[in-house]
Amino acid sequence: MILTGGLKCLLPHVLRRIIRCNRLSISNTSGMAEGYKQANVVILHESLADDFEKFCHANNGPLPLLYRSKPGDWKCPTLSSDSDIRTDCLQYKIYEHGACTGSLKSLKEYSEQLKDMVTFYLGCSFSFEKAVQNAGIPIRNVEQKCNVSMYKTAVPCYSVSTFRCNLVVTMRPIPESKLEAAVLATSESKEAHGAPIHMGDPGLLGIQDLSKPDYGDPVHLHPGDIPVFWACGVTGVEAVINCRAPLAFTHSPGCMFITDLKNDNVTVRSSREVPQVRCISQDPLHYSIVSAEAAQKIKTLETLIGIDPGDRGIIHLHRQDELLKACLSISHARSVLITTGFPTHFAYEPPEENDGPPGALAIAAILQALEKEVAIVTDQRAMNLNKKIIEEAVQLGILKRPVPLLSYQRESADSALMFLCENGNPGRPRFDHLIAIERAGMAADGNYYNARKVNIKHLVDPIDELFLAAQTIPGVTTTGVGDGGNELGMGKVKDAVKKHIKDGDVIACDVEADFTIVAGVSNWGGYAIACALYILSTCEIHDRYLRKAVGFPPLEKKVIWLSALPSVTKKTSPSFNFVAAKNQDALPGNTGQIFIKCIQKAGYQIILNSLLTDHASNQNSHKINRKKRGQRAKDTQRSQKMQERKVIVQPVQEEKLLKTLAQHGVRSGKTASLQMEVDGLPFYNTHSLVIEKLLQEAQQ
Repeated sequence: MILTGGLKCLLPHVLRRIIRCNRLSISNTSGMAEGYKQANVVILHESLADDFEKFCHANNGPLPLLYRSKPGDWKCPTLSSDSDIRTDCLQYKIYEHGACTGSLKSLKEYSEQLKDMVTFYLGCSFSFEKAVQNAGIPIRNVEQKCNVSMYKTAVPCYSVSTFRCNLVVTMRPIPESKLEAAVLATSESKEAHGAPIHMGDPGLLGIQDLSKPDYGDPVHLHPGDIPVFWACGVTGVEAVINCRAPLAFTHSPGCMFITDLKNDNVTVRSSREVPQVRCISQDPLHYSIVSAEAAQKIKTLETLIGIDPGDRGIIHLHRQDELLKACLSISHARSVLITTGFPTHFAYEPPEENDGPPGALAIAAILQALEKEVAIVTDQRAMNLNKKIIEEAVQLGILKRPVPLLSYQRESADSALMFLCENGNPGRPRFDHLIAIERAGMAADGNYYNARKVNIKHLVDPIDELFLAAQTIPGVTTTGVGDGGNELGMGKVKDAVKKHIKDGDVIACDVEADFTIVAGVSNWGGYAIACALYILSTCEIHDRYLRKAVGFPPLEKKVIWLSALPSVTKKTSPSFNFVAAKNQDALPGNTGQIFIKCIQKAGYQIILNSLLTDHASNQNSHKINRKKRGQRAKDTQRSQKMQERKVIVQPVQEEKLLKTLAQHGVRSGKTASLQMEVDGLPFYNTHSLVIEKLLQEAQQ
C-alpha cells in the first residue's frame, strides 16, 4: 500500500494509475492532486442520457457537466489523456431499480453492459479546496482526515422526465470572519459548484442534525465556525435512485475521478461579479449574498431617501445599510405582513394621513410581482377605508389583485402569537417578515403620540404587539419605516429620537424592529424598498443564492417586476428650476429652497449635482427638440403633440393614488390639506422627483 501523505502533490495521471492498481488505503480523494479538477460520475443507459443531460443543465449548480461520453466510451479525452472510467475511481456504487446493491473497486466485470451506457462527468467541490486554502481558510475535513459531510435537503431540484430529487449539499465549517473570502474564492469556480447556496442554520435547508450526514463523515465545527453549504454532485446519485433505472453506476460519494484539468485562478473583474455577505438573522442564524454592484445601488437609494425636507433632525436616526439588510431579509421571505396607518388628524374623519398607504402599496405591489404572499393588517375602525383603497389600487393597476386585509385585537395574553402562527405554534409562523411603514408606534408610557405630542391612543389598535411577539418567533424578522421617530419599529433608534427630535422624550416609539429605515418622508422608504427588491431580484449572484443554484434564472419575469414599481408622469407640470431654487423660492411655501437646503445640509451634494445635471440636460434636450420639431413634417408634429398631450393628461399610479386618497378624505400629514401633497410637500417636483431618482437608480 502507498502512504497518503504525499498524494496531494502527485500528478493526476500518476494517481489514476495508482488507483487503477488498487494500491491506496484511503476512503476519499479530498485534498488529493491539489489544484486539479475532480469529478462526480454517473453512468446510465443511453436511453436515459438525453433526459439526464437536460436535468444537469436545469440544475447546473449541483450538476455542472464537464463531459458526456458516447455509449460504450470508457475514456474522456477532454478531461484526461489515459483514463479508463471502469477502473479509475477509488470505489463505485451499483444501483438496480433505484436500490444500491453493492460497492465495487472496478467495473470491468460489467464491460458488456457498459457498451450501451453513457458516462457523465460532473464537477466536484474538491476542485476548489486549494483556492479556499490559498485564501487563508482552513478545510476542516482535510484537517480532521475525513471525508466531507454531505446531506440531503428539502430543496427540490428542477425535474426533467423521470429525473427528480432534492438537492444534496456538502458542508464545510468556515470561520465567521472568513465567510466573504470563502464566497469570493469559490464563486467563479462554476465547474466546481460555484459559490455557497446557504450559510447559517442547517434547519433552513431541512437538515436536522449535522452530526448525522447522509453521505461522507461528520466534520466538527470549531468555536466561531459557521456551517457553509455548497451544492453537491451527489445530487446525481439521488436522481439515479429516484429514476429507478434497471442498472446504473456512480462513484462512491467522496471517491472522485481525478482529471488532468487545472483549476485556473479566475479573477473577478466587475462589481457585478463581486459577492458580499450580510447577516440577516441571528435566530436562526442566516447570511445572504449580494453583488457589490447591487449593494451599492441600494446604498444610493438609502442616501436618496435620507434627506430631511422637514428639517426635523432625522439624519441623527439614520443607521447605515439598514435598507440593504431589510430587503435581503424580505427577499428571502415567503410571506410578508404589512401595516400602516397614522391617525394624526384626530379632529377629522378619517383621521389618517396620506403618508404611509402609498408606500405600503408600493411594497405590496412588488411582493405580488415576486410571487410572495402578502397581507395588510390595520385598525378595525379603518377596515372599510383601506378596503376601498385596495380595491381602487387594483383598478389603477398598482396591485395585480386585492391584498388580504386583516385586523388585530388583543383578546388574551397569546393573541399576538395566535395571529402570527398556526395554532399559536412558533414553529409554524404564517409570516416570515413584518413591515411597518408610517404606523403609529407605542411610546414608553404605553400611549401613541403624533408629532405635536397629542395622544391618539384611542384611534390605534395594538398592532405593536405583533412586532413584540415576532421577537420571540425564530425565523420571523421585522422592519420599521419612519420619518420622525414616533413610528412603529423606531424603538431601535429611540435614544437618538429622544436626543435630537422635538418632544422626542415623549413621542419616541419604544418598540424595536430588526431593521429601521429612516426616510425624509415614510412613503419614500416604501418606494425605496420596492426598488431595492427589484435590484436584488435582478442581481444574478443573489438570485442564484435564493434558488439554491437549481432551476433557471427567472429572466422572463424582469418585465413583470419592473411594471410593479411605482411610476410617475414626468411631464406633469412646468419644469422645476433647481438652479433658481438655490437662490429663490421655486415652490409654494418655500419648499424648493428647503428641499435644496436639506440636501446640502445632509451632505448629499452628489444628489444635488445629479439633479442639476438632469435639469441642464433636460434644458438642452428641450432646445434640440424644438429645432428638430421645426424641421419635421406637419403630420409628425401633430402626432408628437398629441402624444405629449396624452402623457400630460394621463397621470399614472402614484398621482392617481394620491388623488384617490384625497377623494376618501385622507389628508396631508403636516397641513391636513387634500391637495396634491404629502407631509406639506407638493407631489410634483418633490415626491415625484424622488420617485424618478429611485427608479433611475434601480434600472441603471
